Amino acid sequence: MKAIQIIDYGSTDVLEMCEISAPEVSYGEIKVRVKAVSVNPLDWKMRAGMFSHSMPLSFPAILGRDGSGVVKEVGEDAGKWRTGDEVSFMMPRGLGCYAEEIVIPFTHAVTKPDHIEVTEAAAYPLVAVTSWIAFLEEYTSGLKGKHILIHAGAGGVGSVAIQIARHLGARVSTTCSAANSDYVRSLGAEQVVAYDQEDFTLALSDVDVVYDTMGGDVHRKSYEVLKAGGHMTCINAAPIEDLSSQFGVSMTIAQVNDIAGALPKVAEMVADKSLVPQVGTVLPFDQVVKAHQMLETGHAQGKIVLIL
Repeated sequence: MKAIQIIDYGSTDVLEMCEISAPEVSYGEIKVRVKAVSVNPLDWKMRAGMFSHSMPLSFPAILGRDGSGVVKEVGEDAGKWRTGDEVSFMMPRGLGCYAEEIVIPFTHAVTKPDHIEVTEAAAYPLVAVTSWIAFLEEYTSGLKGKHILIHAGAGGVGSVAIQIARHLGARVSTTCSAANSDYVRSLGAEQVVAYDQEDFTLALSDVDVVYDTMGGDVHRKSYEVLKAGGHMTCINAAPIEDLSSQFGVSMTIAQVNDIAGALPKVAEMVADKSLVPQVGTVLPFDQVVKAHQMLETGHAQGKIVLIL
């Protein structure tokens, strides 16, 4: 089967299309014929070696955390799945899905609703599961009635996070470029700060929760807008400097571990149309280099999806 591998950390030059053996199904697993895969910021950061210490890769490595496809084979004791079922899926950590076929635990797949396309089905699992977990009460003490700032609201993570936060009862502010202001308002953001026109630290204050998807300067400046006792919940965006004690707030990095618990929750939102997957760009599988280059600019709207 065809797969895209990397044999070392580096630029997009390390991405190579290869022929490899198809994976074998074991107990409690299903094999999926992949129809589409999403490309996430984590992919290019892993490729570039930004997480080589915390999440080292074993080479040759296949990147990619989520996608959609059709169940091709069902292992013993693998739940409800049947050959031919259309699914969205998430990969266990350490395995990738830039490939024509993948094998996953049966709990890492959910049914694709009829009303969405395979590209949309591929676009939401990782970003939605990440945001769902980041917004859990253990990280935020609950969002109902609170004011949350979600950074990069027009991006792959932010565009889904806005919808989930609204679903959980929060009042949402977000940052984005001026060109994307109407787009993020359409997703449910009440206050929009155009970062290319104003400084969010001057526009916002007394925020209950900040959802930091970016790290770096944005992370450091975000402490300034939190109210005393507020909380910053972060995903794996580097670098992160914990200044919480200095500002009298708390900060946690959400651990995206309970895929089997969170994935059905967000899939239910997609099924009842309270969460609409956001696909910004669709490219052929062999244009993975272009997809990574687009993501590295930091200005992609919605998700980038590769179609097989």
